[in-house]
Amino acid sequence: MAGGTVLMGMYQAGETAFPIALGLIVEHALRHRSPAALGLSVAALAVIITTVSLSWRFGMRVLQKANTTEAHRWRVRVAACGLQPVARRVDLKSGEVLTVATEDADQTADIIEVVPLLVSSLVAVLIAAVALGLADVRLGLLVIAGTVAILATLSVLSRRIGARTREQQARVARAGAKVADLIIGLRPLRGFGGNHAAFRSYRRVSGEARRQAVAVAGANGAYAGAAVALNTALATAATLLAGWLAFQGRISVGELVMAVGLAQFVMEPLKQFSEMPKYVMIARASAERMALVLAAPPVQTPGRDRPAPSDALEVDAVEYGPLRALKFTVEPGEFVAIAAREPRAAADLVAILAASVPSGAYEGAVRIGGREISELSIEALREHLLVNPYDAEIFAGTLRTNIDPHGTGAMVAEAVEASMLTDVVALHREGLDHGVRDRGANLSGGQRQRLSLARALAADAPALVLHDPTTAVDAVTEQLIAHNLAALRRGRTTIVLTTSPALLNAADRVLVLGDGTITAEGKHQDLLAGDADYRATVAR
Repeated sequence: MAGGTVLMGMYQAGETAFPIALGLIVEHALRHRSPAALGLSVAALAVIITTVSLSWRFGMRVLQKANTTEAHRWRVRVAACGLQPVARRVDLKSGEVLTVATEDADQTADIIEVVPLLVSSLVAVLIAAVALGLADVRLGLLVIAGTVAILATLSVLSRRIGARTREQQARVARAGAKVADLIIGLRPLRGFGGNHAAFRSYRRVSGEARRQAVAVAGANGAYAGAAVALNTALATAATLLAGWLAFQGRISVGELVMAVGLAQFVMEPLKQFSEMPKYVMIARASAERMALVLAAPPVQTPGRDRPAPSDALEVDAVEYGPLRALKFTVEPGEFVAIAAREPRAAADLVAILAASVPSGAYEGAVRIGGREISELSIEALREHLLVNPYDAEIFAGTLRTNIDPHGTGAMVAEAVEASMLTDVVALHREGLDHGVRDRGANLSGGQRQRLSLARALAADAPALVLHDPTTAVDAVTEQLIAHNLAALRRGRTTIVLTTSPALLNAADRVLVLGDGTITAEGKHQDLLAGDADYRATVAR
């Protein structure tokens, strides 16, 4: 940025020197009429033009590189912030964070170019004012006073633009978040015919963003028009004053040529100078939106301890949402199924085990090896306890990259077989390298679910929590998955929240979650025989 500022300052100094040199050449030629002096003057103009050309070329190259590099750094910082294992207290949807990580990062980085251009324009105006002041003090004072008046007037307009731009960016981000939500839920929306209502909802949000964009464009137009009018008025006043002074004999013909040339030239740096506050306001509005993400505190501060692979999992008197004094223990290596009568109770329990709910948001405690999960490093916790939610995301890529994102390949084959994903792999010539579209759009619901299960199994975590992993597969496949899951996870802690009879039957022990607490436990067959509520919960 500093190097670009120096080069752009040289560019503007050279540009300003050109009409000054022309005035001096005219003055010298009228006095001495020397061919040698004329040749020297032409050589001097050539040096000025070369300086202008090269300084602009390399100055803009340096600034463009600095700008794009800084934009890249901001994008990476926002993305890294959003991808941290501990969520932050940001009142923004994922679509809005995406806008912050792209458009706002780019617009914030524009300050890298704005500041050097401001400085270089100021250099040009100061050189012009000094040169005109040497010819006649009134000319120099006119340029300085006019520049101050122009900037004072435009600063008022730029503040209005900044306020409207912040609102526009917020509305555009909300529209982006809305369309992201609609794309995620497009399949179920089509299923019950809600896609048209959803489209109208998005159109309304987008319409608000459009109206705000029109208002911002109107303010920008007024700003640009005012800038051009004021700059033209200043250049005209300087030209008329120089003409009047020359007519009065106060300045020479050469100084008149210089003054007229500078009056015309100064319009360009003045225009650039007057436009910069607008870009500063836009960059500032984007920077404030980035600060919402970068400066947001984490929802919780994790500890630093690490659990041991042989540690038991204990849920002790947890109260959260529909959960009421929930208490149970899963021993190391045990395969436990939890049959929840209320789907929300199962979802809330999964969220707590995944550390997605801050420890201060619920009563009771979840412990691993006697230590509360809030005392554990979040990275270590998730290496030990992998929670695979019901709506696990499928990413664009291949079957292999979805199953094995890290590329270790240790348990891919076993995971594919256990999850009964073998038919999907065999169906395509590319096998595991078969392409998967964003969110698994080219896979069926059952295939997406089995792919998510394969990814969870391939991680081979010491403790694994699965939430309804087979709701989208047929009964025969479900039986095979239950058998394979019990075999593959033998000796490692596994918890499955499900009402699937096949998975419940494969478990070492079944816990019945009703009214927010454990109401019964035992083997699946024993519970079927002796618990009418359990039969009603798992009957299909």
